Amino acid sequence: MTAEGQRPSRSWQTAVSVIRILFLADTHLGIDLPVRPRIERRRRGHDFLANFEAALHAAETHRVHLVIHGGDLFYRSRVPASVVYAGFAPLKRTADLGIPVYVVPGNHERSSIPFPMLAVHPGIHIFDRPRTFTVEVDGIRIALAGFPHYRRAVRDQFVALVDETRWDEANTDVNLLCVHQCFEGATVGPKNYTFRYAKEVVRAAEVPSPFAAVLAGHVHRHQVLTTDLRGQPLATPVLYPGSIERTSFAERQEEKGYLLLEVERGQDCGGVLRRWEFRRLSARPMEVKEVQADGATANILERRLASAIDKVPRDAVLRIRVHGQVTQDARAVVHAANLRALAPPTMNVEVMLVDDGARRSVKRT
Repeated sequence: MTAEGQRPSRSWQTAVSVIRILFLADTHLGIDLPVRPRIERRRRGHDFLANFEAALHAAETHRVHLVIHGGDLFYRSRVPASVVYAGFAPLKRTADLGIPVYVVPGNHERSSIPFPMLAVHPGIHIFDRPRTFTVEVDGIRIALAGFPHYRRAVRDQFVALVDETRWDEANTDVNLLCVHQCFEGATVGPKNYTFRYAKEVVRAAEVPSPFAAVLAGHVHRHQVLTTDLRGQPLATPVLYPGSIERTSFAERQEEKGYLLLEVERGQDCGGVLRRWEFRRLSARPMEVKEVQADGATANILERRLASAIDKVPRDAVLRIRVHGQVTQDARAVVHAANLRALAPPTMNVEVMLVDDGARRSVKRT
């Protein structure tokens, strides 16, 4: 396995005895991307679309054989048809290059793709139910088993769901499991919360050993699980590429990107994950600044807000936490229209009134 961020060697482009895969997940297309915006401001939705396009462009650059999307292609189940069209257009371009695309519906899509007719393409395959797709590359037969996100006590149903894919009937050289679930040991957030024993958390040790790897979406931090909660080695590693952009301030310290994988035949059935490499995408910087109000006048509070804005990159996604009493006259300063006037057009800003009690408010540009 390669270190994170290492430049890809020539073997990514020249090896013929291995299968090269681009794996991405949690693209959340459509977030902050209204069809008819009421105001002109920078939309975070364009950041997600740009990174989505950049990741898929790498499929051609690295001459991969397969692209797998691990779920949450869209940010919710009810999105406009135009968003679904925009999401599948680059996937179809990838498939037109002769690179098959496989998509796992995630929890944000409520386990199914909206406007499914817009996804129809001979080179795009969707895990609309527990099933196994097979493909042959350079004489190597691959089974891609998977199922859409399962929301009801997956811990108790996981083994049955994997069996329902009928992966063991495929008679292939390499087996991969594609899902959108939380596995024991995965971590999230600034305090490294670890998923353990909840009913929505899968026991990683229950993955059948004849799988070379589990390719999982749902957890937004890139990580690779190789041991269980007791530190014992897993028979099958679980790989999370993470989200392609920072979706919340809990992710502001995390790198974002996608995974390049190489799998090959093994001495035993199921194949071998030969190597993986995390490739970073350009994620927007996220910053948090603290400002004291202390009953300040409107002019003084505005200067403090402007000072906080000046201290961060011009393309930042900025959260300003205002502490103390905000006078009635000064409240106009934290309105969205005024924030847009203070910040450059390349920035997104929100203000939180920390001590506003039940009316704890957020004003966004």
